[in-house]
Amino acid sequence: MRRIAKSTFFTFLFLMLWVNLLAQNGNVVEYRDLSYMDAKADQIDSLRMLNLVLPKTGNDYPLLIWIGGGAWSYVDRNREMAIARKFAEEGIAVASIGHRLSPATWVDPALNTGIQHPQHIIDLADAVNWLYEKAAQYGYSRKKLFIGGYSSGAHLAALICMDQSYLEAKGLSADIFKGVIPVSGTYDIPDYYATLSNSGNPELGDLHVKAVFGKTQEDFIKASPTTYLDNLSTPMLLMSDDNMFNYTKLFENKVRKIKHEDFEVVYARSMSHSELWRDLSNSSTSIYREKIIAFINNRSKLN
Repeated sequence: MRRIAKSTFFTFLFLMLWVNLLAQNGNVVEYRDLSYMDAKADQIDSLRMLNLVLPKTGNDYPLLIWIGGGAWSYVDRNREMAIARKFAEEGIAVASIGHRLSPATWVDPALNTGIQHPQHIIDLADAVNWLYEKAAQYGYSRKKLFIGGYSSGAHLAALICMDQSYLEAKGLSADIFKGVIPVSGTYDIPDYYATLSNSGNPELGDLHVKAVFGKTQEDFIKASPTTYLDNLSTPMLLMSDDNMFNYTKLFENKVRKIKHEDFEVVYARSMSHSELWRDLSNSSTSIYREKIIAFINNRSKLN
C-alpha cells in the first residue's frame, strides 16, 4: 500500500509540474495555470488562475498585472498571452489574470450562470495578494508593481486602485502600485447602463449590465471607479480606442476635476475596440504599446 501511495504521489507531482510547465519561448519564460486561491480552498478553480510571463534574463524587473477584456463574462487569461510576451520581451514581467465570470445570455442563452460584482474584483484582489507574496520566488520586484487591463479588465484595474476595501481585506493598499493603466474601459456604471438602455440594443441594459453588477442604481454606483475619485493617488495612464471614447472621456473629465497630479491620457481615435487590442497584442511595432512601456519604465525608476 505504501508503494502504491508513493507512486500515486509522484504521479500527482509530475502532473502538477506539467500543468505549471515552465516554457521558454524566445526571450521569455512562461508559467501557466498558477492557482492564486488560498491553499486551504476546497478545490482548484480553473478560472481563478493566472499565467506569468517573465523576461528570460535578469531579475528585479517590473510586473504588470493585466486583466483581459470580455465584458466580465468571457474573459480568458490565455487570450492575453501575445500582449504579455510583447511586454516581457521588453523587460517587463506580466501576470495575465483569470477570474470568475458573469452570465452572458445576451451572447448565448446557454450562458445563464455565473457571478456578480463584487466577486470579479475579489478574485483580482486574491491574485494581487498572491503575486505580492511570490515576488522573490519569480524574480520580479514587488516595489515595481503595475496594474492594467483592457475593456472590462480596465474597469477592474481602476476600481481596485480607487475602492481600496478589496486590497485592505488582504492587508494591502493601492500604495503597492507604481501605476495603473486602464485601456478602453467603462468607469461609471450608471452611465454605462443608461447608454446601453438607450442604444439600438436596449436589452443590454438588463441582460448585460444588471447580470454583471446587480439590479439597482446603488449596485451600479458601488461598482463604479468614479464613486471613489477622492481615493485616487496611483499614477494613471488612461488609454482608449474610438468606440470607448465617450466612456473614457467622462472618466477623464472627472479625474481632471480632482486635479490628480500624475495623469496621462492617450486616445487612439483611428482604431476600433478590437483594432486597438490587436495592435497592442500582435503588431511588431505599436506606438500605444510603446507608451505603456515608457510609462512603466519611467515610474519604475522613481522611489
